[in-house]
Amino acid sequence: MSQKTIIIGGVAGGASAAARLRRLDENAEILVLERGPYVSFANCGLPYRVGELIKSDDDLLLASPGLFRDRFKIEVRTGNEVRSIDTEGKTVSVRDLSTGEDYSESYDNLVLAPGAKALRPPIPGIDLPGVFSVRTIPDAREIQRWIAAKNADKAVVVGGGFIGLEMAENLKHLGLEVTLVEMLDQVMPPMDAEMTRPLEKHMSAKGVRLALGDGVSSFTEAADGKLSVQTQSGAKHEADIVILAIGVQPETSLAQAAGIDLGERGGILVDDRMRTSKPDIYAVGDAVEKIDTVSGQSMLLALAGPANRQGRIVADNIAGRDSRFRGVQGTSICGVFDMAIGSTGLSEKALQRLGVTNYRSVYLHPAHHVGYYPGAETLHMKLIFDSEDGKILGAQVTGKTDVARKLDVIATYIQMGGTVYDLEEAELAYAPQFGAAKDAVNLAGMLAANTLRGDHFPVSPTQAIPEEVTLLDVREAAEWDRGHLEGAVHIPLGSLRDSLDKLAKDQPVWVYCHVGKRGYDAQRMLRQHGYEAYNMSGGWLSWGERVILKRR
Repeated sequence: MSQKTIIIGGVAGGASAAARLRRLDENAEILVLERGPYVSFANCGLPYRVGELIKSDDDLLLASPGLFRDRFKIEVRTGNEVRSIDTEGKTVSVRDLSTGEDYSESYDNLVLAPGAKALRPPIPGIDLPGVFSVRTIPDAREIQRWIAAKNADKAVVVGGGFIGLEMAENLKHLGLEVTLVEMLDQVMPPMDAEMTRPLEKHMSAKGVRLALGDGVSSFTEAADGKLSVQTQSGAKHEADIVILAIGVQPETSLAQAAGIDLGERGGILVDDRMRTSKPDIYAVGDAVEKIDTVSGQSMLLALAGPANRQGRIVADNIAGRDSRFRGVQGTSICGVFDMAIGSTGLSEKALQRLGVTNYRSVYLHPAHHVGYYPGAETLHMKLIFDSEDGKILGAQVTGKTDVARKLDVIATYIQMGGTVYDLEEAELAYAPQFGAAKDAVNLAGMLAANTLRGDHFPVSPTQAIPEEVTLLDVREAAEWDRGHLEGAVHIPLGSLRDSLDKLAKDQPVWVYCHVGKRGYDAQRMLRQHGYEAYNMSGGWLSWGERVILKRR
């Protein structure tokens, strides 16, 4: 007998579940109820619609009710809001928002895909005209109208995550002066602070004013209609428009009212088949809690990729297949101007928050392809791994080119339980314009594996430099002249063997070069001559412009 499946919400998870279910079951009755005006749209593209890189709202529409009807025989009702769920009677109460009519629909299976809503904390003035969030196509449209109507030339973006960074870039493209306010002392809060510094420097060079480490305390409106953003430090930032990008929270009110269990993070609790605590009710996407495959902990993650995969798994299970969700590792990337920043797995700050201590990290700054081929760009990479078995725990990459490819390779190994030894043996496509015979991913694995084998003794730029060490700079004279660490001894690597008498053996020697390679060579040499030598991982590029770390 054919069964009736109702899907509440479209976009990524809900729309994927609907299409997949039809492909598996030609006889199923499928109804999608979406309270918004669009059933499936690319909300990740909204900042670029505001910046007019994407010229039309239609370009963001991935599927229409007509397409679902004609191609998949799926009924989609936009502008229809589910008001309540009767889990015993297996019905939903719905309101047609265009007519105000209330009606009921029965179901055999119910899929919840309500997504997440923008955080709007109770900050004084947050509901003033001109303070916007960016979650839907109508949101983007209203922002464009406001900018045009006000002839806006100043914007404040609150929040330094994905949407905040993308909105800052796109408002600059429109010619506005942009100030980005972030409560933490870095952009991209999930990442480790030292890995965001190259992007912050790049954004400043592009004209975005960064106000980091300073949370918003209030919004006020001046007599001339302009807005003022006051921060906890007492600073004031004038704006014609304010964009709130301080995060999202799962939309769980409907599930909670129906008695569906929520998890410890406040999202809908599901098992690996995406089943909720109520029979025949599934949930997918931003509203559900996921298991972090690296830490084993429950987490919230608002990303389209996992939502799409979950939608497919729900459809499989409704159709009678035993399909299970593996979990997530938070692989993500953000493009800002002509630079990208991304991560996969756990950051060092996340590990510390979890109380994990048996990990190590290495830093490197390789070119994205061989240096002799024109156009080589520097990548800034951090690899985090288990200090006992070498299992990869996380990676972070920043750079202008090839960031996604490096991350994707490492992310795949993480998903398969890979180790740093796997990375050093990874066989990757090579030609001069694409990579190197020792790809950056291989190099990261080699550095980490050398650490575990006892060949490499790195110290991390997250460590403070003790007084009782000798700092040794092994770069060339021209590099030294451009800048060096205070108190360092300068002996170029080529002269080091003949200058060992200049170094005392009664205290450790911390060695650095430009990116860490010569530092490693120097550390190997010194260790074999009886010195307690350590390589300052990442070299001058990681240590030379440190902000939060000072010599003790």
